[in-house]
Amino acid sequence: MNMKKIGEIAFKVLMFLIGFSIGFVIMSALMENDVIIITNKYIRITLKITASLILAIISFLLSGRLGQLLTKLAKEIEVEISKKPLYEIIFSSLGLVIGLLIAFLLTQMISIWNLGIFGSIISLALYILFGYLGVALTSKNKDNLLNMFSKDHEISLKTKSIGDKKAKNLGKKVLDTSAIIDGRILEIAKTNFLEGPLVLPIFILEELQHIADSSDPLKRNRGRRGLEVINNLQNLENIEVIILDKKYPEILEVDSKLVKLALDEGYKIITNDFNLNKVAKVQGIKVLNINELANALKPIAIPGETMYVQIIKEGQEQGQGIAYLDDGTMIVIENGKDLIGQAKEVIVTSVLQTNAGKMIFAKIK
Repeated sequence: MNMKKIGEIAFKVLMFLIGFSIGFVIMSALMENDVIIITNKYIRITLKITASLILAIISFLLSGRLGQLLTKLAKEIEVEISKKPLYEIIFSSLGLVIGLLIAFLLTQMISIWNLGIFGSIISLALYILFGYLGVALTSKNKDNLLNMFSKDHEISLKTKSIGDKKAKNLGKKVLDTSAIIDGRILEIAKTNFLEGPLVLPIFILEELQHIADSSDPLKRNRGRRGLEVINNLQNLENIEVIILDKKYPEILEVDSKLVKLALDEGYKIITNDFNLNKVAKVQGIKVLNINELANALKPIAIPGETMYVQIIKEGQEQGQGIAYLDDGTMIVIENGKDLIGQAKEVIVTSVLQTNAGKMIFAKIK
């Protein structure tokens, strides 16, 4: 029998005992306060045990569903607490303790009046009320409380800490999966043009490992190449690679996790993913797009400049021929259709910048 099964059985037994105890206490209180008037001693005991058993059985039957709800609730509470900064958790806990202490003092005063079961209900209500108020008030005024302990009372410590953290991380760049698999980041890093530590979140590393374990040969090769790129980056002396163990379990999409991390820590994102590039820029994150860098480094053709090219295929418009430079830049040649397969000298007439890169228009010299 595994531990999970033992835990479920133990929880059901515990719920049975709790239900029995609550039933016994309630029936005893009702009889002692003459809500239920029965003089016969044996009938009183029988009624207490019967009511206790009924409540115990109900508790036992509901324990499975209750256990699932409590487990789900515990996970949600854990996720919410993980989002909160440590100082906020400390202040909320302190507020809860103070609220419960006030409730305790008030219930001691109420106990003097001997209200019986109604006194117990009032006491429970006071504990819930003041416990909630203690947490709510400290959470709402956490910035003011922080300022009381801060050396500089004019600046919120929270704002200051966030600003300091983002300033500290200003030079750090977080790597996207697409940029790693692409591989050109390694060559860029070798040139010393890339400054600041490179941050590799653990969820990106896990995604690469998942791709490397794929049954699809193409995906598997891409994943393995990405892992090899990371290994080579770590071996470079001029670049520091930081593995960051931050998973954001409440967020499903890897790109959304990356954007959240960049926002929280003040990182820049290195990618060649077009959609991620746009989403990050909309949210004010600085993006270093490898494709844009590659396009920017392509030689600039000036109208009137001549070049020698091989016309290899027909263009979309009538009479056009297409050629390519060594870096992949496409050249559209006017009246070049009939010269396919020939090397000709052409004159640049104009240059068009597109999302895919530069496109050169030329004519036969």
